[in-house]
Amino acid sequence: MTEQVAEPVAEQAPAAPGRRRLAEVRNLGLVGVLVVLVVIGALTQPGQFLSTGTLVLLLTQASVIGVITVGMTFVIIGGGIDLSVGAVVALATVWATTKATQAFGIGGIVFCAVAVGLGCGLVTGLLIAYGRLVAFIGTLAMLASARGLAIQLSQGRTQTVTPKNQALVDLGYQDSYVLGIPPLVLIFAAVAVVGWIVLNRTTFGRRTYAIGGNLEAARLAGINVRLHTCLLYVLSGLCCGIASVMLIILTSSGTSGNGNLYELDAIAAVIIGGTLLSGGRGTLAGSVLGVLVFTTISVLFTLNNLPTAVQQLAKGVLIVLAVLVQRRYSTERNSR
Repeated sequence: MTEQVAEPVAEQAPAAPGRRRLAEVRNLGLVGVLVVLVVIGALTQPGQFLSTGTLVLLLTQASVIGVITVGMTFVIIGGGIDLSVGAVVALATVWATTKATQAFGIGGIVFCAVAVGLGCGLVTGLLIAYGRLVAFIGTLAMLASARGLAIQLSQGRTQTVTPKNQALVDLGYQDSYVLGIPPLVLIFAAVAVVGWIVLNRTTFGRRTYAIGGNLEAARLAGINVRLHTCLLYVLSGLCCGIASVMLIILTSSGTSGNGNLYELDAIAAVIIGGTLLSGGRGTLAGSVLGVLVFTTISVLFTLNNLPTAVQQLAKGVLIVLAVLVQRRYSTERNSR
């Protein structure tokens, strides 16, 4: 009887027509913002911004944080938060570029990076789901631990990829592009597509919406809330592991300083994309558009020689505006 009730309740969350229309409007708004940013770039830097090289640079920069954002979207829709993603990426790049790991070749580097991400996600998930730590505290603890372990392993030094594994780094060069598209962009696209399918076409995705929308109702419907919550953080860790491999390809190295403020960029992209911080509502397409908006702002500011502080200020303003819009929508909805 429990199983018969579980599925219908879990399936209701993402299927509401009103929410779909709202998501479509939000996504169109983000597309409009992108168009405005492109126009600004074309007017301020006409010779550079619209060039193929800048477009490739923009998409490549968006790819690493984009993969992390896919995992973050699942976590936030499920009612959680993950502050440890940047530190986990740093630890994965350091561990995967040690001499001992590189001795196993490219396969060893990739396996180690993904395994570290999965391991960190599993530990975080167990602490939150079964240890009953608040997500903020659990992921903050992982942030400090992973960053500290990365510093300890690297001794504060940058570890470069050895000539034996140069083929991995070559994926970042133009000779490896597929139809003019960098492999990193293709990886991001593949992760985003798989993530969309899982979120919108599987029981796992429906249960994620259900848990984020009403945890107690999901529990009463027969969903194993603890196990599912743990798996959400494992999924986030997997995305961090994939992103760390991409970062190694881009930088040819691993360092404890990698992933700095990635958690800010990922959370900001998810919020800008229309996902509620309280969980239960959001779209992966919106999150991807949010990543593109933030990356476009960064590239635009860099081309116009604006300082990093101004970029961070602009991102902060966008986050505040997005949260205010969400709050107003929630207030109007509750008043009906």
